[in-house]
Amino acid sequence: MNISEMKQSLAGLDAVNFRLPTGEYLPAHFHVTEVGLVSKHFIDCGGVERKETVANFQLWEAGDYDHRLAPQKFLHILNLSEKILGNEDLAIEVEYQQETIGKFGLTFDGTDFVLTPKQTACLAQDACGIPNAAFALPQLQVASCTPGGGCC
Repeated sequence: MNISEMKQSLAGLDAVNFRLPTGEYLPAHFHVTEVGLVSKHFIDCGGVERKETVANFQLWEAGDYDHRLAPQKFLHILNLSEKILGNEDLAIEVEYQQETIGKFGLTFDGTDFVLTPKQTACLAQDACGIPNAAFALPQLQVASCTPGGGCC
């Protein structure tokens, strides 16, 4: 999801809800503590120089159980953040504290914002000798086990 999609989604909502990949909802009293611009300039293991820039939202919860972030307030925060983010329609990355700070992608299902898992990957698989095809795990054969059949 990018900034323009989030603004469009917020415009039609009565409440802002975020859901973790597990299906569990963030507490309704969460805060958006930061909206930032995160740039990453790096070299992959194949020696290719790369740059990534995302809009980063940090979500946090405190003991103020009466706090509720209205969609209009969230839009206001996004509009204020244009000073930092500029006018580029950036992809959104979300940080949320769990056992450690988790980084998530973001989608919208028509009602809720859904935090999506992010994965690491080798960006230079050909240089590392990793085949392009995804590794497939062998399919387990389900067979009925009978006494003396040798399967147990």
